[in-house]
Amino acid sequence: MNTNLLRILIADDHEVARRGIRALLEGRPGWEVSGEARDGREALEMAAMLKPDVVLLDIGMPNLNGLDAARQILAAAPDSRILILTMHDTEQVVREVLSAGARGFLLKSDAGRDLVTAVEALQHGRTFFTTKVAQMVLDGYLHPMEAEHSTRHVLTPREREVIQLLAEGKTSKEVAVALNLSVKTAETHRTNLMRKLDLHSVADLTLYAVRNGIVQIY
Repeated sequence: MNTNLLRILIADDHEVARRGIRALLEGRPGWEVSGEARDGREALEMAAMLKPDVVLLDIGMPNLNGLDAARQILAAAPDSRILILTMHDTEQVVREVLSAGARGFLLKSDAGRDLVTAVEALQHGRTFFTTKVAQMVLDGYLHPMEAEHSTRHVLTPREREVIQLLAEGKTSKEVAVALNLSVKTAETHRTNLMRKLDLHSVADLTLYAVRNGIVQIY
């Protein structure tokens, strides 16, 4: 990590949120907001171009959510440190955040109070999780059988991409085009997801996506 200047990339689909985050961070000596992205795919492109030290990702961005963006950014630039911002702190979301390789997790409602502290932690090679999230992680170690049961329905990165696009209202054909798949493969993913999650309609699938922070309804 660059010890002289901390380069930060902000990714959030709401301009007001990006401005607020930038305002909280720009006053810190030695910190620079190198760029702002409006969705996960733009965040990938900007991360490849700017090589930021810390990437702040909203979990519920359109086109590509923050968790899948985190995975792909880390695959290309493993030295980047990811801080996930979200309105959700369900156990499912927490496990997905940890699985994605993020080093920090912050509720948007706490950003005004804890954002600078969180970024400082990542800057110095530490992690940052709220007390509630840290307790969830601890409980996972203390109760491995319960943790194993709760992770049976953890989605793969591809499944998360498919469920996000379907929940955003895209057809199987549109999913296929977006992910460079055949229509048959996209339909197979859809069928397997419904079976895996015990869902019976697109409405059920959308509700699951909202509850677990894959998409957000405003």
